[in-house]
Amino acid sequence: MQGVLTGFAVIAVVIAVGYVLGLRGHLGPQGREVLTKLAFHVASPALLFTTLATADLSVVFSSRLLVTALSTAAVAGVFVAVGVVRGWGVGRTTIGALCSGYVNSGNLGIPIAVYVLGDASLVAPVLLFQLVLVTPVAVTLLDLSGGGGRGPLWRMLLTPLRNPIALGSLAGVAVAASGLRVPHPVMDPLTLIGNMSVPAVLLAFGIGLCGSTMPLRGVERRPVLLAVALKTVGQPAVAWALASGVFGLRGAQLLDVVVTSALPAAQNLYTYASTYGVGERLARDAILVSTVVSVPVLVGVAAVLG
Repeated sequence: MQGVLTGFAVIAVVIAVGYVLGLRGHLGPQGREVLTKLAFHVASPALLFTTLATADLSVVFSSRLLVTALSTAAVAGVFVAVGVVRGWGVGRTTIGALCSGYVNSGNLGIPIAVYVLGDASLVAPVLLFQLVLVTPVAVTLLDLSGGGGRGPLWRMLLTPLRNPIALGSLAGVAVAASGLRVPHPVMDPLTLIGNMSVPAVLLAFGIGLCGSTMPLRGVERRPVLLAVALKTVGQPAVAWALASGVFGLRGAQLLDVVVTSALPAAQNLYTYASTYGVGERLARDAILVSTVVSVPVLVGVAAVLG
């Protein structure tokens, strides 16, 4: 229980610092944009590479990963279906689908895994799935929907290889699969740079809150409500049904997959939305509201299944 509250407290403090920075204008009018670009083009790719380069790829074949993949696909599919019917557009629907099923497995998932589940490595399957498959697919769709699809077919097919997030993920997986050991003079600077990713994302998010309107208002109200409902209720419910009813998981294993599925939408989704200039309000509000709502959900899951 303490791990849930600790994880949220850490995030809240850093976001609050970003809000104060934005309120006082210490970073200037371009502060949020600079932090967002720093996270997207430099820090996040370095973080993804250093994380995946030393990961145990055998978790890819675990039943926990399959539960995560299926539950993510289920809730994202619901949002996509509604987005197609409502005509929300490819970019906006992609951001909404991410907010519906892309969990905060890094800066929130790790402390919760340590303090609630007792093992930080338990978030590795979720982290790998999101970084290796979901992120490259999503950013490719965002690239193409933003005009990146214009040009010859070969250029469209190579879109993932032109994206820093995808490159960092794929390079890390390649190193882990090859068994190579990256020398410390190379890994240490990358680790140092990657450590800027989470703070930069949270600070940019806090700055973005400064002067903005209250969530759940305006044209994004329905997409936000749908994404939050799918993220905080739909995904953990689907994960529980699959884990217990299909894969027969019980006890600690069942708790692991349900807790990780109940994590709120990840802060880096706001970075993607801001970078591509689509669904920024949707991402911001969905992340904020799902983070608040997921607190009692996570506490309840830990109390019932723990």
